[in-house]
Amino acid sequence: MVPLIALIGGFAVLRLLGLVAVDALGSWQPALRGGLALMFVTTAVPHFIASWRRDFVAMIPPALPRPDLLVTLTGVLELAAAAGLLVPPLAPFAAAGLALLMVAMFPANVHAARSGVTLAGKPVTPLPARTALQVVFVAAAVAAAL
Repeated sequence: MVPLIALIGGFAVLRLLGLVAVDALGSWQPALRGGLALMFVTTAVPHFIASWRRDFVAMIPPALPRPDLLVTLTGVLELAAAAGLLVPPLAPFAAAGLALLMVAMFPANVHAARSGVTLAGKPVTPLPARTALQVVFVAAAVAAAL
């Protein structure tokens, strides 16, 4: 739920700033890119915090090699793309890359939901809700890429 709050809250605050004072945020797309950047910083940072990292490693389907390396790689990609969203010439590419990354990472969410993995001691989001959230996140990234 925190990523959704970051996306919507970040978008709303940035859009409001664009309406009242900041010309660079004068349309919905820069505000959406900022909201996505905030969302991906909030999802990427836990990749590097030991207690969360163990849970993320457990989410990786067993068929994939080096889950620890995959968790590091996805965290780095999320942070790099979040930064890219804030650079106008790079933003469409960063957003498209994030949409693809979310699709590629979705099997880990399926595995986590089916195998009872927890995040910070709490059950992961149930698969139907996680799927709906994923659709919203991918749609936001696609909209930010256009």
